[in-house]
Amino acid sequence: MRNGIACAGNWIVDIVHSIDAWPQKSDLVRIRHEVAGVGGGAANVALDLAAFQTGLPLYAVGLIGRDTHAQLCLDACAAAGVDTRWLKQTADHPTAHTQVMNVPGDSRTFFYHPGANDALAETDIPIEAIAATNAKIFYLGYPNLLATLDAVEPGGATPAARLLARARAAGMITCVDLVSAATPQFAETVAAIMPQTDYLFLNEIEAARATNRSEIAPNDRARLLEAATALQTQGAKIVILHTGSLALWLGETALWSIPDPVDPAEILSPVGAGDAFCAGVIYGVHQDWPAGQALKLGHRAAAAALKSVTASEGIPPLAALL
Repeated sequence: MRNGIACAGNWIVDIVHSIDAWPQKSDLVRIRHEVAGVGGGAANVALDLAAFQTGLPLYAVGLIGRDTHAQLCLDACAAAGVDTRWLKQTADHPTAHTQVMNVPGDSRTFFYHPGANDALAETDIPIEAIAATNAKIFYLGYPNLLATLDAVEPGGATPAARLLARARAAGMITCVDLVSAATPQFAETVAAIMPQTDYLFLNEIEAARATNRSEIAPNDRARLLEAATALQTQGAKIVILHTGSLALWLGETALWSIPDPVDPAEILSPVGAGDAFCAGVIYGVHQDWPAGQALKLGHRAAAAALKSVTASEGIPPLAALL
């Protein structure tokens, strides 16, 4: 029986600024609160899974610099018990970081410096060594924010697609988590990795971009299902599409799930809520839970994330979520 989850991809330090409202151009707005925390798909999912306190082996995989932001990532992993043997450091690039402008109860906007994430290469991720630990799941987040791995080659292949194929060949389940980045080759990059993806996680914005569709409303079940079906046709085995108000699990059949409502007064920041949902569902996948049970844990983890400013600090132990 395989056991454990390797979380590869984006490692970012988020500096979250809470502001009253988004300013007009050239205007000034006061920062009411500021906090720094580790973010990015791989980081958030690894630290959220660690916060569940289940004892599951967790592996950090990625590339960071040799700077104060890198130390923040390493310290967070050490405190959470996440294995960092494959979280490589480089002196050639700074650790990726993001200035997050958060309007509580409304929206957040990201100013992103890619740093080492854009330099992360296929050779930095020793798939076979990771599989040799007996890890069950190989998670990759986020395609379209990993420039070297995203590079579309003649014939349509990408280094990310090869990594996922190797992970599968080594006996691991592949989970891919998309990001709402408006990159020119978004759909092409996603199409390259779909045939090697067991579980695809994305929201309505990413679903539209990945399938070259116009904007999809968060509650438009017909168009959400249409986009998910298109991605499944491209090769993804199971598509898990989540919005702020519902989730779709598309396998052999379609299963819809509605989260419990969250009091708007309790919402401090939506930063990390999508990754918390992903972590909850991935834990359910690891444990071979039914789809509905995995989605419920995902919803509850996302709700917990909404009640804190940084991506992972509000995630409680699994027992509290269950």
